Amino acid sequence: MDEQGLNDAAIMLMSLGEEEAAEVFKHLSPKEVQKLGETIARMRTVSREKVDEVLGRFTSDAAAQSLLVSDTSNYVRAVLKRALGDDKAALLIDRILQGGDVSGIESLKWMDPLSVAELLRNEHPQIVAAILVHLDPDQCSAILMHLSERQRGEVMLRIATIEGIQPTALKDLNEVLFRVLAGGDKVRKSSLGGVKAAAEIINLLGSGADATVLEAIRNHDADLAQKIMDKMFIFDDIAKLDGRAIQTVLREVASETLVVALKGAQPEVREKILSNMSTRAAEAMREDLESRGPMRLSEVEAQQREILKTVRRLADEGQIALASGGDDAFV
Repeated sequence: MDEQGLNDAAIMLMSLGEEEAAEVFKHLSPKEVQKLGETIARMRTVSREKVDEVLGRFTSDAAAQSLLVSDTSNYVRAVLKRALGDDKAALLIDRILQGGDVSGIESLKWMDPLSVAELLRNEHPQIVAAILVHLDPDQCSAILMHLSERQRGEVMLRIATIEGIQPTALKDLNEVLFRVLAGGDKVRKSSLGGVKAAAEIINLLGSGADATVLEAIRNHDADLAQKIMDKMFIFDDIAKLDGRAIQTVLREVASETLVVALKGAQPEVREKILSNMSTRAAEAMREDLESRGPMRLSEVEAQQREILKTVRRLADEGQIALASGGDDAFV
């Protein structure tokens, strides 16, 4: 959801009142709740005209939709595949349609990274890897940063070599994660983990931890480390995107996020991005960059990671094509 969508959703929820808004929040993911909560917290006053505009647009859109679905099972399959892609949707589809329960894993998604790290710190790296591949890459990378350097390397090595996860393998954590999978053997093997998942997680580590993890994997398996690097897409790789892709990304990124990210970007990356903005917007961005004083590297890297999340989401949705590492052409 872009910034405009978040603002509209926040206005819509505030207009519902506390009880109704709370019911809506129950059906959102942890990340959606966080983003909407932050958006609502930033709002101070909203004009009556803006409220009417948002509510009017919602009413109009809702009235145009038919809620009659003849085959709900196929509807669930189609929606999840469109939203998550075939691989990620496969596990959820089976659990939903077969009545499985993933309450243990879902509870981790609502916990802060440090708490999850403490929960998993003394578990075997294979068990930790099996748990983390069920979480979003950004949460996974944040959890890994709270583990020791050695643990990070061991866990990432296993994530990169996971070919599938049997739900029964997760039962070793039943004492810690209440009934991770109630469906047990009914749920088929999930194609989570692997080189691509490892690359996405390492991309988000930053602060030198990414290089350390890669070196640990390289010491164990040089070929595997190279395969991961070939799948990685870092902030500097944005310069490899074509103009249309960059413009698509920019439409999804807030100005404040972009200016902080560009503050620490390589000159060629900065110029490539600015060249794909309108003359007026580019001039305003240059002025903003010049007027900003020194910024903490951690702040810059955090905003660069936010943009990378947007890039990967757009790539997963098929809106842009990207190349990285060993790729030599766009498809």
